[in-house]
Amino acid sequence: MPFHAEPSERQTLVDWTTYATAYDLLSQHNPEYQALLHGFEAFLGTIETPQLIYDIGGGTGNYTQIAARVFPESEIRFVEPDAGMIGAAKAKMAAHANISYDTLSIEDLDATAKADLVICVHALYAMPAPEQRLRDLRRLLRPGGWLYLVDIGRHLDVADWRTYLFSHLRKQHGLAGALRILWQGREIAKQNKAIFRAQQEGVYWTHTGAELAEAASAAGFEIVSQQPAYRGYSDLLVCRANP
Repeated sequence: MPFHAEPSERQTLVDWTTYATAYDLLSQHNPEYQALLHGFEAFLGTIETPQLIYDIGGGTGNYTQIAARVFPESEIRFVEPDAGMIGAAKAKMAAHANISYDTLSIEDLDATAKADLVICVHALYAMPAPEQRLRDLRRLLRPGGWLYLVDIGRHLDVADWRTYLFSHLRKQHGLAGALRILWQGREIAKQNKAIFRAQQEGVYWTHTGAELAEAASAAGFEIVSQQPAYRGYSDLLVCRANP
């Protein structure tokens, strides 16, 4: 999940620790989120076993959990500054001995050991100076290393997502079940409204797919593939680090 701007740099505070309490509950019931996870696992099946992997802004650890299962011999550095998020991730991945945890900002990470794969999903948009953070992502990689980047670029329409999820949940669980799940995950809607306000205020980065690709290219990446994701709210880029 995202790194945070300094309080003086922002007007809207998103409580990521509170967000973490219901994040996995709603994600389990969100077909679009599950599609992202399946797509990531399919991508891992196309690359050689990485020696070192970074998950930057790793949230509650869902992508690292997949990487640790697919590549049990890889060293994985999980980077997430929020206490609630990283606490949930540690509990979830306690059985995996190949994961270490960092609470540093990406710009403060020691990149002496270059990674073969960097994962950054729905985190870049909330980092301060995102174009510079893309250069930091490049700094973590060896030449030819992979960047798996998914980023929210469009304003987060909470009402649209609520309608979409309610329709899906009602088909799967009936009216009562749908209402129960949405109530249990109500904190997500609250924090998503804060994300939307931060996007409106320009605190969080909004972009088109073309703008994200241009920024990634300028940061030293070759775009291998690109597609819209997450119902068009996000962009998925698979990149390789230029020499």
